[in-house]
Amino acid sequence: MALAHTVLALLAQQPKSGYDVSKCFDEGLSCYWRASQQQVYRELSKMEAQGWVDFETVPQEGKPDKKIYQITLEGWEEFTRWYAEPTERTQIREDLLVKVMIGYKMPRDLLRKELHHRLKLHQAQLAMYKEKQAAYLSKVKPPAEIQFKYLTLKRGIAYEESWLTWCSDVLEFLDQYEADTDGR
Repeated sequence: MALAHTVLALLAQQPKSGYDVSKCFDEGLSCYWRASQQQVYRELSKMEAQGWVDFETVPQEGKPDKKIYQITLEGWEEFTRWYAEPTERTQIREDLLVKVMIGYKMPRDLLRKELHHRLKLHQAQLAMYKEKQAAYLSKVKPPAEIQFKYLTLKRGIAYEESWLTWCSDVLEFLDQYEADTDGR
């Protein structure tokens, strides 16, 4: 998936400034897609050149004018074309998996340290997602937009939980491995 399609999805919900699009990546999409503010503005510029978005300039006092981007008819056509394509599974590129793979040749204390570090990172992210989940679940009958966004949050929660389980499994394996090899 291209960054452009994610930006189109955000603009399909409602017109937004580049800053607001970037904020959506930080606050709402972070469990499955990341983009810096610089990437967002660069992509909006490309999308405008392709005719997928246009903008309205809103004057601001004491600040540069704000551009409010909206999806165009051509943008909707491209987004619909992309939406109709089948998805492929995402390839994993994960440093920690390489470290575990070669763990039998490296000092185990370094691997343990890294696993505990990752446990903390995934626990913190999971806690943030659980807070968002509580906010979603507190709504009596949320609108469809919120319900669909919640489905993506549930995937983020499952992702973090699977990392916690896997890190714990590796630590447990290391304990057992060391117990078995110390007795020899």
